[in-house]
Amino acid sequence: MSPLSTGTRAVTVAGTRVVYHVAGTGPVMVAHSGGPGVGSGYLRSEALEKRFTMVYPEPPGTGESDPLPEGASYVETYVDFLYALVEHLDIPQVYLLGHSHGGFVAQRFALRYPDRVAGLALYSTSPMTGPEFSAAVQKAILAYPQRHPDVPDTAEVVAALAQDDTGMSADEKSVLLRQALPIYFADFWGRRRPEFEELRGGVYAWPQHFATRVVDYRDEVSAIKAPTVIVTGRHDFICGPVWAQMLFDRIPGSRLVILENSGHFAQQEEPEAFLEAVTSLLP
Repeated sequence: MSPLSTGTRAVTVAGTRVVYHVAGTGPVMVAHSGGPGVGSGYLRSEALEKRFTMVYPEPPGTGESDPLPEGASYVETYVDFLYALVEHLDIPQVYLLGHSHGGFVAQRFALRYPDRVAGLALYSTSPMTGPEFSAAVQKAILAYPQRHPDVPDTAEVVAALAQDDTGMSADEKSVLLRQALPIYFADFWGRRRPEFEELRGGVYAWPQHFATRVVDYRDEVSAIKAPTVIVTGRHDFICGPVWAQMLFDRIPGSRLVILENSGHFAQQEEPEAFLEAVTSLLP
């Protein structure tokens, strides 16, 4: 059976089994989820599947895939597995969609394997982490209750984000993420659309720990040659316009799309505009 046949498949890489899902028709796009450790299901897009053959890997350490190997790094290990998957698919070039942490993986893949990338969608991500990034995120978290002064549940959101997940099970981590998820939307409380609730109820996360989570690609991403679109929400508290602008300023010929009514999940908040941004990569 072809590795691109619709359905669920798996590939084993250096003893680690990686599960992936295939749906849709058209040129191949691999969508890498965020976290790290968040299950790939939330990135499923029936709209994109009408334009691309979408491949949704369950990154090692999530879903039905095996755990990350011992000593795994925050980004490079994921790039290794992504490259092995692309090789397994036997496609000379693929489009890449990287969301949040998946955007770090997509950037590094495009730098390490430029000839394998037909186009790059960097979705709510950043070229860097580190103290400056963390301080901005913490400031946004602390300001969140003031954005919604009439919503008492904002206190639960802030408390969930403050918890250390060391020693937690995947079930416990997932409960925390669901509690925190409203802050990832531009206006979860005001809109409360069914698809927001569906995403919140279905998201699943596995705790992942690394020696460091600091990355800085600012001096490297200018070498990215693939057509690139950078998409983020105006109200994304973690990977918003400041970080998107850094990418846009550094990646030659890239396109920047800031969606005014979105946070971190533009594919749910402004699906038509998100679809237009990603499909702009097609010739």
